Amino acid sequence: MKNLRLVLTIFVMLIFIQPAHAIKIGLITGVESVRLGASTYANIINSRTNHKIYTLDPMRNYEFKVYGTKITIKIAGKYYNLDTDEVAIRPTNDGFVSAKNRWYRGIFIVKNINGSLVLINKLDIESYIRGVVPSEMPSSWDYEALKAQAIAARSYALANLGKRAKWGYDLKDTPEDQAYAGASGEKDSTDKAVADSYGIVLIYDLKIIPAYYSASAGGQSKTWERDLPYIRSVPSYDSNVKKNGHGVGMSQHGANNLAKQGYNAYQILQYFYKNIRFARINQSFYQ
Repeated sequence: MKNLRLVLTIFVMLIFIQPAHAIKIGLITGVESVRLGASTYANIINSRTNHKIYTLDPMRNYEFKVYGTKITIKIAGKYYNLDTDEVAIRPTNDGFVSAKNRWYRGIFIVKNINGSLVLINKLDIESYIRGVVPSEMPSSWDYEALKAQAIAARSYALANLGKRAKWGYDLKDTPEDQAYAGASGEKDSTDKAVADSYGIVLIYDLKIIPAYYSASAGGQSKTWERDLPYIRSVPSYDSNVKKNGHGVGMSQHGANNLAKQGYNAYQILQYFYKNIRFARINQSFYQ
């Protein structure tokens, strides 16, 4: 452990023929109503026609509710039919949208699917990862571990786009996919880790891998029952804590322990995953 082996980090530029400009995160699924607000004025847009329906006042709470196959909004004690099954809430001047007692970047989408509402946060990948890293790993942990977490989380997200398509979004905001607390969860240390790893992902055979990770593996990481060429079982350097999670891929506690002993983010990731390379997403992906 004292003499770290030299790791040659090779970057590949990934070019996406059909770039995805944003990711959709499911915040609430299958409810009768949701309550939203915004830090600035926010426009309600009919997603079917792209026409503005109404402008929300800043710092006010509004209820959206199911009405048959449509959506209604409660304003000054009265419900008004928005005459559509899907609306987007777009804050002005880079404002934030509030839900679940948190603030979020990007826009919100409210959908009526089979008589119940789904609430979706649509935002760019990097802003999403800013809300994931401090939700998945304590922001006080070693910087190189935070950076490894950012790369793993970005890889997992991009490899799983469309995973929850039947509900109109890509991933849930829970550990079932990745914990995500929006802008309210962001920290300076994790923001730096995300920025310093901007666009970097793990790839195998020129494809982004779903970089599985868990809190701790109990001393030895595991593989899935199905064979994946980029997953292996290795000592997880987390025997100081109780096993927590599926134990496949990177151990978060193990990553932090390795970082404390001098491993950088790339060495940590190459330790927990096998046959992987690093790639930086082409800038056109974000435009």
